[in-house]
Amino acid sequence: MANVVIIGTQWGDEGKGKIVDLLTQYADCIVRFQGGNNAGHTLVVDGKQFIFHLIPSGILYEKKKCYIGNGVVIDPAVLIGEMQKLEANGLPVTPERLMLSANAHLIMPYHKLLDGCSEAALKAGKKIGTTGRGIGPCYGDKILRCGIKLGDLLDDALFREKLQANIEEKNFLFTKKFGADPVAFDAIYSEFQKHLELLAPYIGNVSVELDRARKGGRHILFEGAQGTQLDIDHGTYPFVTSSNTVAGNACIGSGFGPAHIDAVVGILKAYTTRVGEGPFPSELFDATGDALQQKGGEFGATTGRKRRCGWLDAVVANDAVRLNGVTGFAITKLDVLSGQPTLKIATAYEEGGERLTAMPCNIRRTERLKPIYEEMPGWSEEIRHAKTPDDLPAKARDYVKRIEEITETPAMILSVGPGREETMLIKNPFEK
Repeated sequence: MANVVIIGTQWGDEGKGKIVDLLTQYADCIVRFQGGNNAGHTLVVDGKQFIFHLIPSGILYEKKKCYIGNGVVIDPAVLIGEMQKLEANGLPVTPERLMLSANAHLIMPYHKLLDGCSEAALKAGKKIGTTGRGIGPCYGDKILRCGIKLGDLLDDALFREKLQANIEEKNFLFTKKFGADPVAFDAIYSEFQKHLELLAPYIGNVSVELDRARKGGRHILFEGAQGTQLDIDHGTYPFVTSSNTVAGNACIGSGFGPAHIDAVVGILKAYTTRVGEGPFPSELFDATGDALQQKGGEFGATTGRKRRCGWLDAVVANDAVRLNGVTGFAITKLDVLSGQPTLKIATAYEEGGERLTAMPCNIRRTERLKPIYEEMPGWSEEIRHAKTPDDLPAKARDYVKRIEEITETPAMILSVGPGREETMLIKNPFEK
């Protein structure tokens, strides 16, 4: 029995979905523990692309049980849409294959409207780059203790009471602050009654069931969303998401004891990308950045927005190792670097004459950071055919080795292409 957490080590989009898919074959239970449908995991299986925003990507394995934990915020319409799409592809999602935590909070229509109004009201340069899906306002209501949980739908009187109170408050903001139209109670209530009819059989106590699975000797895989530098506490605040993306939240967001975690796999893209606003010290604004963007197909799985590209930032990687307790890396998109004559790794920053080896907390300082680079020769060979590290060109192996040295963390998995088969499993984290 082993319990493994998978997290992103950068600003998201590291290729977590593919690694989760790879490791799911060794797991019995797959758990999503934070975020909402602002996340997107892309998988390519037998030439067919699947993009998941809420359902754990382990759902592609028919004999596995998937869970959406209490730390996730759920848009029921999006969730049901994913379930219907999977069924259309011959993969029906039954309550025997998916459980939803009764404690997970619901994204309501007014959250999405509030998200858009709030972002539009920000001045240029101050915008967060939100996906507009209501994630932040939903988490805000959770913290303010006025949120609506999935389990509340099972108690009609309680749901009505909470919904009415929220609509009164939100309509005041819409009409008085933003000059927007109010939302209607009856329309929202009717919509969520339809959602309840479909989702009621899936609602349960995820914490209790995971504890039973652990005591029964089953392997559990915890699937994170976004990346470490988007963590609400430890990321480049305020240009972050609304949840804790670090490994510690795997326990909080699912109701699982931290003493039972055995390994943390950090997904590290071989270069660095970021979607939306916020500081990005190693960002490239030249032909090299364009080449990485094009070859890597760097468009957000959720928003479709073009990803900003830059050299590998080892400061960000080391922050992730420290904050998550990373026990091993899965290095992804190594093949995208093929053809680059010279590679660079940012090993530190310079700001105001000071050398920094960790991301500063002050956002003004973060915006002024200048990367200090270490250069390495690149390789010209295409590597997607490689099956073992020995199949890689010597310079590609040197690049991986240097990452291991700088971060003092071993590479457990190497990905050299988007397909399932284009992955090297050097050490299986489920094998103690």
